[in-house]
Amino acid sequence: MCGRYATTVDPAKLAVELDAVDETGAAGAQACSYNVAPTTEVLAVVERHRDPGDDPTLRIRLMRWGFVPHWAKRVGDGPPLFNARAETVTSKAMFKAAASGKRCLVPMDGWFEWERGVSAAGKPVKVPFYMTPRDGSRLYMAGLWSAWRGGSGEPPVLSATILTTDAVGELEGVHDRMPLILPRESWERWLDPDAAMDSALLAPPDPAVAAAIEIRRVSTLVNSVRNDGPELVTPDAGEDPAEQLTLL
Repeated sequence: MCGRYATTVDPAKLAVELDAVDETGAAGAQACSYNVAPTTEVLAVVERHRDPGDDPTLRIRLMRWGFVPHWAKRVGDGPPLFNARAETVTSKAMFKAAASGKRCLVPMDGWFEWERGVSAAGKPVKVPFYMTPRDGSRLYMAGLWSAWRGGSGEPPVLSATILTTDAVGELEGVHDRMPLILPRESWERWLDPDAAMDSALLAPPDPAVAAAIEIRRVSTLVNSVRNDGPELVTPDAGEDPAEQLTLL
């Protein structure tokens, strides 16, 4: 499933592209990373009303990647809920309320998955692959969000999870699950805070979507969350004898 991804767009630029309000402030630039990991703050696009009765507007916000339900006693209790299965979000108690009115888009350049491998020395290694649009465009994944209030008068903690679905096309060869990619024509229905969930949007994407995704083997540098930089998404054929890996 999607447990690591890359996003390098500046939120101010994203706001211009989407005609949205950038609410990320000075911390927004910190969300840009080639190695985004759970529990860090990520960019999320929402549509919200400023005042009752006005038209909703697109907003870009920073959210903790790892869903925190509003009834949680503390942030960080339990495993980070960075993914949610699209098939069950409308019925599962954890996500049902968010699915009905707190839906978001998570922008990304691409995402990572791993396959089991073995090094030239015979040691087990996780071999990373990077999935990204062939044309260099940006992906927008379906997500849900929550606002957790600790009751101490501090601002609410916003958090998000990325929906996953059955992999389609060649992506099935990397993992049986993939993030739920939403095409632009679906954004309005997905983000509308006043509309009920359209269950049709939860279906796996058309195989044509997968055909537009490049599956690229990359360096094992991405295996550590401490590493960051464009070298993490550069194609790596594993031709260095010292780094030769064999897929299992």
